Parts: sequence; C-alpha cells; structure tokens
Amino acid sequence: MNIKDAKFITSSQSVAQCPKGDLPEYAFIGRSNVGKSSLINMLAQRKNLAKTSSTPGKTRLINHFLIDDSWYLCDLPGYGYAKVSKKNRELFAKMIEQYARHRDNLVCFFVLIDSRIPPQELDLDFIEWLGDSQLPFVLLYTKCDKVNQKVRNQTIGEMKAHLSESWEELPLIIETSAVKGTGRDKVLDLIKQTNQKLT
Repeated sequence: MNIKDAKFITSSQSVAQCPKGDLPEYAFIGRSNVGKSSLINMLAQRKNLAKTSSTPGKTRLINHFLIDDSWYLCDLPGYGYAKVSKKNRELFAKMIEQYARHRDNLVCFFVLIDSRIPPQELDLDFIEWLGDSQLPFVLLYTKCDKVNQKVRNQTIGEMKAHLSESWEELPLIIETSAVKGTGRDKVLDLIKQTNQKLT
C-alpha cells in the first residue's frame, strides 16, 4: 500500500465524540514511551502527523487520522505511565474499554511492544483482556533497530511462551523500526488486504 494522503481529523475525549464510524478503523496502542507516534509517522511517511514527545504519557485523547479517504488510523492513549495519577489512569482505561466495545467500525488493534525488554505485566494483562473480549489484534515490536536479532528473538520468544500457556493460536507478530522503516510494508499490506475483504 502506498499512502498518498494522511490527515489529522480530531481528538476525542470519549467514543461518543469520535468521527462517524463509516470507514474501517485500526487502533494503535501500547505502554507509554513505546514509540507509538514515531511508528505512526513512519507508516504514513509524514514527519509530524502524530505528535512525538520526550515526555511519556503525552497522548491523553483518542486521535483520529484519515488515510487516503478510505480508512481511519486511531492513536490511543498509552497505558501504564506511572506519573499520571491513579484517577487519570483509571479514566484512560475506561475510555479505552468503552472505545473497544462500542466503536463498531474498529477492525483491529495494533498493540505496540518494546523489543528491548522482556514481556511486561501491563502488556500481558492488556493482551489477555483483548483475547477475553474477542477483539482482533496484532503485536508490533518497536525499536527493533536498537537491539540485535538475538535479543529480539529472546523477548519475542518469551512472549510466545507466555501466551502459549493459555492460547491455542498465537497472534501475528511484526517487527518494526520507525528509524529504518522495518515492518512498514507488512503492516500496510495487512491493512490493505483486510480492507479488501471488508468491501
């Protein structure tokens, strides 16, 4: 897929404020500071489509981007940032849950995981929740340019081993790098193929 047009549409505080759900939608989510904004910019090949920040937990709203007038890319708040108050973390969690359950045009979650570190409890809990809720998702391992293949194989292997304890079928895993563009074609081809099946 070659993205020709990508534009920011709106930021919403709740699913009720989101744009009309008349196009397929793909939601990007992950722990704070996982590199979500950088990955979104890499996929769209736009430097400042999603605002990047050195401050984790910067995304507090549901941000929608319209891609080629044919599908939505949704940037969700990062979860688990310690410096955000417990009350706000709970509000974010409720916002994401409401979004996941009531956004009828939502096709798939892309869950971003840091390739440099072992599976984190927050990630595992969220993945388990998606599975229990029967919500489709793909795991995107970020920052793969920062570690060698041996480390990536180890961290991904640990994730697979953990999920294999309770899952019969493992989710699709794609390695990515916002710096080198790794994984871009795989992610966009997956979206393209999925959109074609929906038409």
